[in-house]
Amino acid sequence: MSVERSKAASQRQLRVGEELRHVLAKILSREAFRDPALADLNVTVSEVRVSPDLKNATAFVIPLGGSDGPGVVAGLNRAAGFVRGRVGREIQLRYTPKIAFKADLTFDEAERIGHILQRPKVADDVARAHGDLEDFGEALPERGGDEGHGP
Repeated sequence: MSVERSKAASQRQLRVGEELRHVLAKILSREAFRDPALADLNVTVSEVRVSPDLKNATAFVIPLGGSDGPGVVAGLNRAAGFVRGRVGREIQLRYTPKIAFKADLTFDEAERIGHILQRPKVADDVARAHGDLEDFGEALPERGGDEGHGP
């Protein structure tokens, strides 16, 4: 029986990912790319996730200025070898990770959830639940003084 476990990223993975994020942001803002999809490139690198062996990285990007998101991501993936070479000159690692670019959809998802929460029925349910929570909070005794339970 196989049990899948999602391991949290190690401190080293997080540190390398953050360093890669800064280096990628600098490279993507100053380089001129030949690919027409990357002309006047303006992206934000929101996160970089690194594999446990530090040999692969996934960079999540958000195209700005009304750019064609899928086209920009595809262009970045075509230029990944070039970008990897530039990263190798900027960062001190035994292996320069292979970089895959993906669109960061977290802001789109947050906007979608915001729209759902603004629907009248959902807003009524949230208000009702919030009112129930306030009633519950009022029923709790207040903690006063130090009863030997710590600071």
